[in-house]
Amino acid sequence: QVQLVESGGGLVQAGGSLRLSCAASVSILPMNRMGWYRQAPGKQREMVATITRSGTTTYSDSVKGRFTISRDNAKNTISLQMNSLKSEDTAVYYCHTVSWGIDVWGQGTQVTVSS
Repeated sequence: QVQLVESGGGLVQAGGSLRLSCAASVSILPMNRMGWYRQAPGKQREMVATITRSGTTTYSDSVKGRFTISRDNAKNTISLQMNSLKSEDTAVYYCHTVSWGIDVWGQGTQVTVSS
């Protein structure tokens, strides 16, 4: 079963940038869609951005224009470049995919934006 490991979270001031990475334990070529989700304290997990095998991307309205998702099939990784960060972006960020019909989640990485 595929495993996903996130990295790159941390503490940043409002207006700053962070880059998250997600490394898969197997080839991501068979995975049509991979994405990033986040969960803030007391809130439900929400979609942030997704990318398909062909490179088609989707973004939540709250991050559109500030975040960029990318995919490197050769390195079995996806990344999330986050710019112009706001305090409301504070959350645990999770990498996600579906493998053999099963949802697979990483362990999450904390992003904290100080105002």
